[in-house]
Amino acid sequence: MVTGGDGPPVLLVHGWPQTWYAWRLVMPALARQFQVIAPDQRGCGLSGKPQDGYDTGTLAGDLAALMDALGHRRFAVVGHDTGMWIGYALAADHLGRVARLAVAETPLPGVSPSPPLFAPARLNNALWHFAFNRLADVNDQLVTGREDIYFGWQFATKAARPLPDYAIRHYIDTLAVGPGALHASFAIYRALHATIAQNQQRSTRRLPMPVLGIGGGHSLGEQVADTMKLAADNVQTLVIPDCGHHPAEETPEETLAALTAFLGPYRDEQTAAHPGPQSAPV
Repeated sequence: MVTGGDGPPVLLVHGWPQTWYAWRLVMPALARQFQVIAPDQRGCGLSGKPQDGYDTGTLAGDLAALMDALGHRRFAVVGHDTGMWIGYALAADHLGRVARLAVAETPLPGVSPSPPLFAPARLNNALWHFAFNRLADVNDQLVTGREDIYFGWQFATKAARPLPDYAIRHYIDTLAVGPGALHASFAIYRALHATIAQNQQRSTRRLPMPVLGIGGGHSLGEQVADTMKLAADNVQTLVIPDCGHHPAEETPEETLAALTAFLGPYRDEQTAAHPGPQSAPV
């Protein structure tokens, strides 16, 4: 986990197949106005890799407990990719704790309509890994020793602006450190049956807090906000041009500007409620 800043707390939840490091380009500037908290999810990076507990209800509970331990009863959440799944579960399961929710770049299983098996090629290229990652063990066998091929392809095909080689190397090395790391990286997909059932229940109780849906112009675009409108009443839409699947890494300045504007009212409310020394640059 990486933290910085002294302002109102903002929890940053990374996606697959990444770690907290996905937020490295936006964290320093966000930390001038907020306390930013960027953990590795269960099964990822330096976090523990237990055999089970990868449904989003459990993963959201992990993060709620983390924020309890840090002394934060109420906080904002920003989630990307599978971090959007977890962020939604956190907002729905822990009502009253999440002040604002910003999410980016994924369908929401159990809320989004399920795509057809025989999808158009572009959609198949974007989503085929859902089914592959859910396999019990043959995916581990096929990817072990070929992490550069599998994960390199994921990053290369989903970005409109290529991610730097050093970042891709960091993610791949983290996943290739041992069989436990690779197996755990797939676990959130293996638990999708439980997450889908949970989300079907969650979607019967609409989210009351403001939500920002962020999509890349070369990826999901307005679909992210459209998905959240199925589950929330107050949804703002942002499409970042010339961006693919990784807004915080491909277009950090645009992402930072959007998050700063969206989180501004939350910062002002928290500052008014808890006056005192404000956040310092880190």
